[in-house]
Amino acid sequence: MISGERARSSGERAYAHCRSRCRLALRRGPIAIALVLASLLSGCGELREWRRNGFKVGPNYQRPAAYVEQQWIDADNPRIRTDEPNPAFWWTVFQDPILDSLIEDAYRCNLDVKAAGTRILASRAQKKMVTGELMPQSQQAFAAYTHAQISKNLSIPIGPLLNVWPVGFNASWEFDFWGRFRRAIESADAGLDSSFDGYSDVLVLLFSEIAESYVQYRVYQERIRIAHYNVDVQRGSLELAETKFRLGGANELDVQQARLSLKQTESTIPVLETGLRQANNRLCVLLGSTPVDLSMRLGLRPVPIAPAALAAGAPAELLRRRPDIRRAERDAAAQSAQIGVAKADLYPRFALFGFVGYISDDFKSLFSAKSFTGIIAPNFQWQIFNYGRLKNNIRTQESRFQEKIYQYQQTVLQAAREVEDAFVAFIKARERAERLAESVTAAERSVELVTIQYREGSVDFNRVYNLQSSLLAQQDQLALARGEIALQTINAYKALGGGWEPRDPRGELAPAKLKHHVHHVQDN
Repeated sequence: MISGERARSSGERAYAHCRSRCRLALRRGPIAIALVLASLLSGCGELREWRRNGFKVGPNYQRPAAYVEQQWIDADNPRIRTDEPNPAFWWTVFQDPILDSLIEDAYRCNLDVKAAGTRILASRAQKKMVTGELMPQSQQAFAAYTHAQISKNLSIPIGPLLNVWPVGFNASWEFDFWGRFRRAIESADAGLDSSFDGYSDVLVLLFSEIAESYVQYRVYQERIRIAHYNVDVQRGSLELAETKFRLGGANELDVQQARLSLKQTESTIPVLETGLRQANNRLCVLLGSTPVDLSMRLGLRPVPIAPAALAAGAPAELLRRRPDIRRAERDAAAQSAQIGVAKADLYPRFALFGFVGYISDDFKSLFSAKSFTGIIAPNFQWQIFNYGRLKNNIRTQESRFQEKIYQYQQTVLQAAREVEDAFVAFIKARERAERLAESVTAAERSVELVTIQYREGSVDFNRVYNLQSSLLAQQDQLALARGEIALQTINAYKALGGGWEPRDPRGELAPAKLKHHVHHVQDN
């Protein structure tokens, strides 16, 4: 990390010392200026660092420190497998081919993914633009004509009329003596890495959202099935109560209570159907489509069954697997290079201007051998009287770099919290579902027994009503709990950074379809 005190003790003191020597040299002529530059190359501490850093001013980037625990809080729980790395294609743990196909289609068609692909293209182009600064920064092929009326009161040996016909090629090249352009390339290269990691982060979020919406769709289907099942049970109880009332074996209160129970259950179905349709619509948008009815494609299936244990790996893998962590680290690297770009402005710039072409005062003789002209003009510029602007720009870039470091470290902490939250929620959701399954079994048996007892006349309908209501509630809660297990499985793998693969050392993306996305954007 670069501190403000270090900058003041090295760069600013070196700059102030060099500026004072340059002012003295300016009063003594060109030879003195050359001597000052020679002394700068050998004497200033900042320039010794310049040589160590590969002839580039500013700091060489080092990855910031980020603390992670040695193991997860629930590492000893059998439901958390720390000996297995989390799978890249984690949704396959549900063994649901429909979910697999939805994720495949979303990968091809989702608009957020395509937008992230265009950001990669923009970053690539930006890097190429910055790299081009190492070559002559301006090149022009031009032709012009100038006609002028010259003042007769000027003591210059030309006539009152002037015609100039120039045609040729010129170029201007500023040498990257202090590494300003190379630092800018470093920054652009880190920015390109960041755009790749941003693409990966979009994939992580997309795949988790597809899986979450799909699980919610299946949970609503299951809850609607449970509601219809209980409607059938309660309709049978109503018919039994009406029959007993007609035969004088029950009073009207039993009939009305049975009808109340039935209508209450029927009233929950439209709410559940609304939730089902909304989950359907979310899936459509994630698939890059306007909302359509997916019921034929999705069919009727149970809630996806999560694995008994999660493949968690080690906490240290978060630094490699989480795209948002990788992106935050690359943003810090890009900002670190900007410090060198700012520091380069403290020193003189060396450039070369050249012209090759023809110049004549008569178009007829413009391309003759005598009209050939060649100019070469070395020069240097030094922003000496900057009134502190350059130094304050360095402080600004250093402060922004420190901010990026804190953001990176905060991202690591946030990632660890998200993983731990998902782990404990997964473990407890499984425990809750086990208890609810036992409760549902007891409730189903209780309804069977109380219905028999009511038919025989040994109990009143109030007990039937209470137990049927309890059965509906327990079955609905069990469906939600099973859905919660699946959702927390999704959250865990999302928090672990699953759903993408790192780039290989050549800079290509491992998922082959990313190349399809990028080339598709280029073609269109």
